[in-house]
Amino acid sequence: MNPIIRIAVQKSGRLSEDSLSLIKECGIKFYNGTGKLKSTSTNFPIEFLFLRDDDIPGYVADGVADLGIVGENELVEKDKDVNVLKKLGFSKCRLSLAIPKGEEYTNIHHFQGKNIATSYPKILSDFLENQNVHAEIHEISGSVEIAPSIGLAEGICDIVSSGSTLMMNGLKEVETIFKSEAVLICNKKLDAEKLEIVDKLLFRMNAVQKGKSNKYVLLNAPNDALDKIISLIPGMRSPTILPLAQEGWSSVHSVIAEDQFWENIEELRSAGAEGILVVPIEKMVI
Repeated sequence: MNPIIRIAVQKSGRLSEDSLSLIKECGIKFYNGTGKLKSTSTNFPIEFLFLRDDDIPGYVADGVADLGIVGENELVEKDKDVNVLKKLGFSKCRLSLAIPKGEEYTNIHHFQGKNIATSYPKILSDFLENQNVHAEIHEISGSVEIAPSIGLAEGICDIVSSGSTLMMNGLKEVETIFKSEAVLICNKKLDAEKLEIVDKLLFRMNAVQKGKSNKYVLLNAPNDALDKIISLIPGMRSPTILPLAQEGWSSVHSVIAEDQFWENIEELRSAGAEGILVVPIEKMVI
């Protein structure tokens, strides 16, 4: 039989959507209908397991799944022995401490001797120990925000994205203790055949993500400004320069990093560039 790898993905929610979107952008076809817990790709040697996010680190560590896509918060909290192959750059959030919005907060020692409700007791315990703060941790599996209002705890530690849920429950964020994003994890005992498939998957993921973090730029420029313009958009190796029909002008084609986009565009205009076109890159192979 030809080797196949299994990848565990969250069965629902934002992390699931982002994970499956990345996999589809890698050209991997599969069917994941409502309620489906397993699926096999039709054009790549990979099988999908759709699981609860907090189960994924254990499934990968135990070898039930070869790979998994999971939030760093769940990975660190479960403390399973797996390899982290790649940070994926999506599903970013933070684990934060929060207290009732009417209370004054000065520093982390505000929590000394107090009760904190959380679904992440390990991460919170490690943080408090590092800060030399002694607090009582109450582990609850959901609806952490309600704990202060029912007298269970004076504060909470929970995942925050926008902070709107905290505000709706009369809380305010006071300390970020952990920053998280989706990561690709791997079982430590994969054989050579499965590792070869993993390398092919990583190649596709890197090409997709590299494309998203860069833009393709086309512009027209007077020849006497080319040196300045090339210094602003050096490209992967060097820009492509083609002469225009109008004498003394050239067309410049290059690649610019997303995080340099607006700053460099203004400088290009100041240097004399005209007719600047910026095009998304679907995939980028280095």
